[in-house]
Amino acid sequence: MPSARAHSPFLESVRETLRVRHYSLRTEKSYLHWIRRFILFHEKRHPREMAEREVGAFLTHLAVDRQVSPTTQNLALNALVFLYATVLERPLGDIEGVVRAARPARLPVVLSPEEVRAVLSNLRGPYWMLGCLQYGSGLRLMESVRLRVKDLDFRYRAITVRNGKGGKDRVVTMPDGLVAPLRQHLLQRRALFEEDCRAGFGEVALPYALARKYPNAPYEWGWQFVFAASSIGTDPYSGRQRRHHIHSSAVQKAMRRAVRAAGIVRPASCHTLRHSFATHLLERGADIRTVQEQLGHADVRTTQIYTHVIQRGGNGVVSPLNALLA
Repeated sequence: MPSARAHSPFLESVRETLRVRHYSLRTEKSYLHWIRRFILFHEKRHPREMAEREVGAFLTHLAVDRQVSPTTQNLALNALVFLYATVLERPLGDIEGVVRAARPARLPVVLSPEEVRAVLSNLRGPYWMLGCLQYGSGLRLMESVRLRVKDLDFRYRAITVRNGKGGKDRVVTMPDGLVAPLRQHLLQRRALFEEDCRAGFGEVALPYALARKYPNAPYEWGWQFVFAASSIGTDPYSGRQRRHHIHSSAVQKAMRRAVRAAGIVRPASCHTLRHSFATHLLERGADIRTVQEQLGHADVRTTQIYTHVIQRGGNGVVSPLNALLA
């Protein structure tokens, strides 16, 4: 079902191009948002009438006037690169003179094991299991909510992450302490699935064109989401009524409540559990390449940031005050 804000024929053509190429719904919404912002910034001129100079002016406006983060500016650029290269079939050349948003050097927020325990103790039901997977297996938020039943391998204590960041698959560890809770959860989830089947809502959305290739797969237990939404919803692509996975915003809200209840004042989020997973593994002597594979980082330099977190104090310096207070 098209968005009310993307009803113009041109934006609808962009939406169709995105869907033909199997972009995720989140990417679709984001790209349409930035393309619409670009058009409005230039007083509703058609993108065919504009080129590199107008794109550069828009990106500079985002950095200077709106003071967006580098990630946001890059996302806007990616949307416009897609627009010109794929939709208009007129790839952009060099965009000169763009003011880049400043990227501050920041270390990730990492919780201590005691703080992680306090946060998890304030999560309930499926949110507790999702938090445990983010901390115990290093899953990203969307990787955890998109898990399907067939991705869990209890025999080998393994979880297969499908189509993670960069479209890559990987296998991560399944914490031993989650085996029994996950098995119990799947019993309840199976009962809900069978109830949906009796009510005519047992179909689940499949990625890409798998539903056409395997017409029975959407009704099979193995393809169901492990963490299902609490109610039946409308599929934004097909308009069909079915049960999707639990919404990421619900998990984020539960995490914020748990952080407040644990008395933690630092800005901790679902991704903080993933940062803590990597840091605590390294503290326990895990090889950095192993941690890289678990996290799904393409470059080990991305993983190396956690080695800075575990240094004692600032750059490993022992304060002279310690001797005075001993």
